[in-house]
Amino acid sequence: MKLKQLILAASMGLAAAAAQAEGVKVGMITTLSGGGAGLGIDVRDGFMLAVKQAGRSDLEVVIEDDQRKPDIAVQLADKMIQSEKVDVLTGIIWSNLAMAVVPAATAQGKFYLSPNAGPSPLAGKGCHPNYFNVAWQNDNLHEAAGGYASDAGHKKAFILAPNYPAGKDALTGFKRFFKGELAGEVYTKLGQTDYAAEIAQIRASDADSVFFFLPGGMGISFLKQYADSGVDLPVVGPAFSFDQGILQAVGAAALGVKNTSQWSKDLGNAANEAFVASFQSEYGRLPSLYASQGFDTANLLMSAMDAADVNDQDAFRAALEAAKFDSVRGDFKFGPNHHPIQTIYVREVIQEGDVFTNKIVAVGLKDHADAYAADCKM
Repeated sequence: MKLKQLILAASMGLAAAAAQAEGVKVGMITTLSGGGAGLGIDVRDGFMLAVKQAGRSDLEVVIEDDQRKPDIAVQLADKMIQSEKVDVLTGIIWSNLAMAVVPAATAQGKFYLSPNAGPSPLAGKGCHPNYFNVAWQNDNLHEAAGGYASDAGHKKAFILAPNYPAGKDALTGFKRFFKGELAGEVYTKLGQTDYAAEIAQIRASDADSVFFFLPGGMGISFLKQYADSGVDLPVVGPAFSFDQGILQAVGAAALGVKNTSQWSKDLGNAANEAFVASFQSEYGRLPSLYASQGFDTANLLMSAMDAADVNDQDAFRAALEAAKFDSVRGDFKFGPNHHPIQTIYVREVIQEGDVFTNKIVAVGLKDHADAYAADCKM
C-alpha cells in the first residue's frame, strides 16, 4: 500500500475511534400524549429498538413529550440545545412543530434528523446542510396516491386534509399527479373528530372517489364515520390514514382500501424481515410506518457515528449523506436536498387472522424524488 493510502487509512481509523470515544447525545422531541401520541410512541420505539440492538454505550438519548404543541416543542429544543448540550435532534411528527424547531436548531449548528415531518419549505428554499429527512418529503406519498387514483380510472375526486403544513403539502402532492377533476377540496381543523359536515359535502358532490389525509386519531374518526354514513365511493389515501395502529381501531371498514407507502411489513429484504420480527418480539405488536422510520433514523445516525466525529461537522455530514446502513426499505439514498429518493408502493388493507394490516399490490412511483430539490441551494 502506498504511503498516502496508509496515512488516509490511519486517519480514517483515528476519526472513527474518536467518534466512538467522544459519543453522541441525541435529543428526541416527539408526541407521547394526547392526539397523535401513537405516532410518536412508534417513532420512539423503533428508534430505541435499533439503539438496543446495536448495544451502543456511546449514544445517549434524551426523550421529551411535545404534547403536539409548537410552543412546547420550541421550549424543549431550547432546553436540549442550551442545557442538555445535545449534538443531534430528532423525533418530531407534525410539520407545524418541525417548522417551529428545525430552522432554529440547524442555525445553532445542530444536526436534525427527521423521522417523519417533511414540510416543503425545508426541502426547498429553506433547506439546510445539517437537516436530513429520513422519511419522505410531505408531498411524496400523496403524489403516488394521485397517480394511482388516475390509473384506477377515477376522474372526479373529493379531497380533504387538515389545515396545517403537511395537509397543504398533501393536497398539493395529490393534485400534482391526479389527472382528473376535483369535486371538492376541503381543509379540516387539525385534531378534528367530527366529520359529519365534510361527509355531507361528499354525499352532495358528484365525486366518483375520495382522497383524504388525516393522520392519527383524525383518520380513525373519519373512517368510522364514513363507513357508517352509507356513502359508497372508493377511498384512496396515504399510509398515514391506513397504518397499523389506525387499522386496528377502524377494523373491517378499511378492508380493500388502497393506500401508498414507502414501507410495508411485507417488503422482502433481510433488514425488514428482521426488523418486523424483532419489533413484534420486543413490543408485542406489529410495527407501523412510523416505527420503521424511527428504526431507520437511528441506524443512519449510528452509521455516521462509525465513520466520523460529530464535532467534525463536515465529516459527520458527509457520513450522513453516504447513508451506509441497511434500511428496512432496501436501497436508501438521499437526494441533493437531503431527502430520500425512493420507491413508493400501493398497498391494500387486508385481514390476517384477527389482525388488520397491509400488503403491497403495486409500485406507485419508482425511485421518486421530491418536487422541491431544485429550489434547495446548499
